[in-house]
Amino acid sequence: MVPGVLVGRCGIPILTYGVRVSIDRFQVVPAAYVVLRRDDEVLLQLRRGTGYMDGHWACAAAGHVEAGESVHAAAVREAREELGIAIDLADLVGLTGMHRTNGTGEQIDERVDWFFECRSWSGTPALQEADKAADLRWFSLGGLPDPVVPHELVVLSALAAGSVPAVTAYGFDDATPSA
Repeated sequence: MVPGVLVGRCGIPILTYGVRVSIDRFQVVPAAYVVLRRDDEVLLQLRRGTGYMDGHWACAAAGHVEAGESVHAAAVREAREELGIAIDLADLVGLTGMHRTNGTGEQIDERVDWFFECRSWSGTPALQEADKAADLRWFSLGGLPDPVVPHELVVLSALAAGSVPAVTAYGFDDATPSA
């Protein structure tokens, strides 16, 4: 073991820089969402085979931020992995940061999601992970399909209404009112 480095529960090294660190501190799971826009339309995928919200429409590109990765880099990576497109970091526009919970009390259900809007990319979006998505379609913000992943619907509805709060909460008693 290297002095000044702890190993976390997942075997990931945690640099302490000489400071005592508690690895039992509450943590949230970060994720990046890319809302691809074409005029008043958004690109959504129909989830399947993931074990989470299968059969629901969702942002076409989204996923967990990996260790050592910025949320911006995660958004770019997810768009490449899930849609086969290239996005320039400068084309990501922050929509909202969402703190959410599923209310189970389990740490895995405590999340911070970063939603980005993107109106410019290289390539043609196409499903790259057919085992995780059954369909990919453009929908008008005023005509979203049913069902949409509930916390994503809050952001998409706010976008349709023309006012997305900088910070939102979902699943808490004092959460941001849904749009």
